[in-house]
Amino acid sequence: MTPSAFQFDAANAFSLQGQTAIITGGAKGIGAAVAKGMAQSGAHIALFDNDAEAVHAQATHLTALGFTAHAYTVDVTDEHSIEVAMQSVVQRSGRIDCLFNNAGLAIRQPSLTLSLEDWEKVLDVNLTGVFLCARLAARHMVARQSGCIINTASIMGLSGGGLYPNISYQSTKGAVVNLTRSLAVEWAREGIRVNAIAPTWVHTDFIKPLTDKPELLNKLHAMTPMGRIAQVDEIVGGVIYLASPAAGMVTGHTLAIDGGFLAQ
Repeated sequence: MTPSAFQFDAANAFSLQGQTAIITGGAKGIGAAVAKGMAQSGAHIALFDNDAEAVHAQATHLTALGFTAHAYTVDVTDEHSIEVAMQSVVQRSGRIDCLFNNAGLAIRQPSLTLSLEDWEKVLDVNLTGVFLCARLAARHMVARQSGCIINTASIMGLSGGGLYPNISYQSTKGAVVNLTRSLAVEWAREGIRVNAIAPTWVHTDFIKPLTDKPELLNKLHAMTPMGRIAQVDEIVGGVIYLASPAAGMVTGHTLAIDGGFLAQ
């Protein structure tokens, strides 16, 4: 679309009506919240997760609310598993419009004692899994010269942290930030936009071991200019914006959703 052909339409700018969106790590937490938000915005939802029981329960929940949602048991470290699921999505919906590349893992250990096995587990999910899902989704998007990919990075991918040791998570999330830039540049002429979000700490089971400790939670609040960490639904709007027509000229960007943490 040429610049002169674009006209802002507030009624539809943030609509995902008729789109098919894949959400990895979609059974719980941020993934589940984004799936519901995208469904409310009109998208048909494909939930990918390695927890078969939880992902099917989430799809059933969305369906009961009147949305179109299907569950797929997927291991994002297994290229064949991803490929089979994406082929099934295309057979069912005819297209893949958006990928929310959200599956993630954290093993919080000091660098001097972190095992190579645990380092590789985090790397496999947080970086290799993001790359594999992006590449396989993009192969379907290229044929239509249209699509968007949104990766979940973290404020820890743009900061050295320091509150507790988390080297494998921080390293992989930093890599996701530059993976996002690189794929955005490579695929821009194919009509594919690639962006990322960088959330702060979010009240989910993912960080429950941290938020269950009052002294640590107080430190997280003190480190954040807004004085609190995020609720899961506060992440949804940023993802929907990046997926929507309103962000049609946005690619290669990492959107911090962090209560001002990175502004300090």
